[in-house]
Amino acid sequence: MPNAEAAEPLLLDTHCWIWLKSGRRQEFSVRGWAAVEEAGERSALLVSVISIWEVGMLEAKGRIELFMPCDEWIKRALTTPGLALAPLTPDIALDSSRLPGDLHGDPADRILVATARRMGARILTKDRRLIAYGKHGHVKVVRA
Repeated sequence: MPNAEAAEPLLLDTHCWIWLKSGRRQEFSVRGWAAVEEAGERSALLVSVISIWEVGMLEAKGRIELFMPCDEWIKRALTTPGLALAPLTPDIALDSSRLPGDLHGDPADRILVATARRMGARILTKDRRLIAYGKHGHVKVVRA
């Protein structure tokens, strides 16, 4: 019997996108990596516009090193086969301010959740707070 969740898009949390593009496969669980491969094969792998902002902020603050100019890293990372850019629409922006349940106030995480909900996607993450939020049924989460 086919897994219905496997047919849904997979939205990468920012750290997962960085790991993927940095060749850090070992950071992913077996299930997480399988989800990346499967979604990539279906061209159903997503990265949010907010992740571009987050990568820029992390690099500017010295919290990550990209080994090339940030704008070049972003351009290259967006050409990943099977990956599409999930837009930040007015609906997603508004949804992020009205999420059900109790999710912390981090704007990037709230936009990721709103994007996943609006696009019918699962989020791939190791973020404990997002995993806990998903356990309440407000968003589908795959542990990275």
